[in-house]
Amino acid sequence: MSQEPAATPDRQPIDEAAAESVRKYAADQRAKVDVLASVLEDIAENGYPSPEAGVPWEVARDAHLAHLADGQARVA
Repeated sequence: MSQEPAATPDRQPIDEAAAESVRKYAADQRAKVDVLASVLEDIAENGYPSPEAGVPWEVARDAHLAHLADGQARVA
């Protein structure tokens, strides 16, 4: 087995604005994954929440759609 590092493929450099955009996207994705991981850890620690403590999906959907409708500009 060789001790030499594996060759890395050639890469095209990107400008600083694009690099910053990629970093921001990565941070946003990492935050989403952290939220999911915390929910899964809570389920592992405490079990599933009771159905009575939850929100029916229809209510959550309607609230989310209302929120989207309130904040969006409309184009004809």
